[in-house]
Amino acid sequence: MSVVSAPERTEAVTVSTPVGNEPIIEVKGLKMYFPISEGVVFTRKVAEVKAVDGISFHIRKGETFGLVGESGCGKTTTGRCILQLEQATEGQIFFEGVNIAELDRRELNALRQKIQVIFQDPYSSLNPRMKIGDIIGEPMRVHGIEPDADKRQARVSELLSICGLDPKFADRYPHEMSGGQRQRVGIGRALALNPEFIICDEPVSALDVSIQAQVINLLEDLRDEFGLTYLFIAHDLSVVRHLCHRVAVMYLGKIVELAECDELYDNPIHPYTQALLAAVPVPDPEIESKREHTVMKGEVPSPINPPSGCVFHPRCPLAVEGCRSVVPELREIKPGHWVACTEV
Repeated sequence: MSVVSAPERTEAVTVSTPVGNEPIIEVKGLKMYFPISEGVVFTRKVAEVKAVDGISFHIRKGETFGLVGESGCGKTTTGRCILQLEQATEGQIFFEGVNIAELDRRELNALRQKIQVIFQDPYSSLNPRMKIGDIIGEPMRVHGIEPDADKRQARVSELLSICGLDPKFADRYPHEMSGGQRQRVGIGRALALNPEFIICDEPVSALDVSIQAQVINLLEDLRDEFGLTYLFIAHDLSVVRHLCHRVAVMYLGKIVELAECDELYDNPIHPYTQALLAAVPVPDPEIESKREHTVMKGEVPSPINPPSGCVFHPRCPLAVEGCRSVVPELREIKPGHWVACTEV
């Protein structure tokens, strides 16, 4: 397995994984509002946090779809809604044409075999009182995939080898492993049920740069080998470019730009996307010293009281008076390149 330092990769990348035209995930008009209440006995709602505010996208089979943006923009909440860990306030989520919000408990349990997740923190997502072998084997036992203990143990050893770990690690506890090793355990646990779709919620943000590259390459190899589909949530744009086919940029609960990966990086159109890419450091000191750095004015508004009209208009260099009242629709500027801005 070749190791590429993903954060230093700046040239255009062509991801070779074959991608089908049939969507495996469709999200339509997704909204997730969290109520804010006050009072002890008679609580009443006084406001709500608009974590996700009406987003739509689809993910094709075999594709890695990147979801990027600042902390608090709604990336993880979107993933949790797809996993049905949060009940969406409004909107529809389809998996292979089935509206997952309408499934009963039995149907949802069957669906969870096809949809898995890799969490951000590999330490807090693993039970510290369970051995690694039990952690990876538990999904197979719970879902009745492999009731025989010996066969389950053999499958655990196989998954550890696939993820680049010694099968002897099955007898270790999470605290006896490094961060990168723990994240590989999390990946092995996600693969235990032979899923079709995996949500990767910032899986490398808690790791050292060299370990990040190894984990990213592992995810890429697994996608090619098992025909997996990923929703890759991240804020590191260099990592996203190395792995993803298409990328959606979120700001304050809304998607502001969506395009093929190389198209987005080479021709960013939305002012927010341009500002994000301009903030990515270049590993060449000479080039970095000659770059113009534009600092965006202001702070990210609160999702409790987002700005009217375009949510980015208080910080946008292109903003005009109409941006204060008109909510821009995500429209196709060129084939496959969608932007939510009235001034481009």
